[in-house]
Amino acid sequence: MPAQRAETAGAHLVLVVAAVAAGGAVGALARYAVVRARPADDPLTTLAVNLLGSFLIGVLMVLVAEGGRNPHPLIRPFAGTGVLGGFTTFSAYALDIRELLAREQPLTAFGYLAGTLIGCLGAVWAAVLLTRRAIPGGAGP
Repeated sequence: MPAQRAETAGAHLVLVVAAVAAGGAVGALARYAVVRARPADDPLTTLAVNLLGSFLIGVLMVLVAEGGRNPHPLIRPFAGTGVLGGFTTFSAYALDIRELLAREQPLTAFGYLAGTLIGCLGAVWAAVLLTRRAIPGGAGP
């Protein structure tokens, strides 16, 4: 998208990198807080974090990219790439699958792999639809 590439043009690059870094710190701390509140090595925690993060990415996409709104140019890098990129954890998802396979639970591993993928895509889709309906002048289905 040309508008997204313009965010990193020229002198704005330093501001974008700072926004992504600050957002990433916020997102990673939020994920850490969630993980600390749950039992260790619980794939359901990773699943919940990724579903919530995917849903919020769908909300953000509508609010930033649709309806003729003109958000601050650092909102998407800060909130999307930074906060939500730092919050979601597909690396932990991959490690969870590896651990399930190491414990000789291939069906559980495959179910977790497919369920997370389908669930996260579904969360983005649902968030887009719900956000479009909820905002003034939003597009309905």
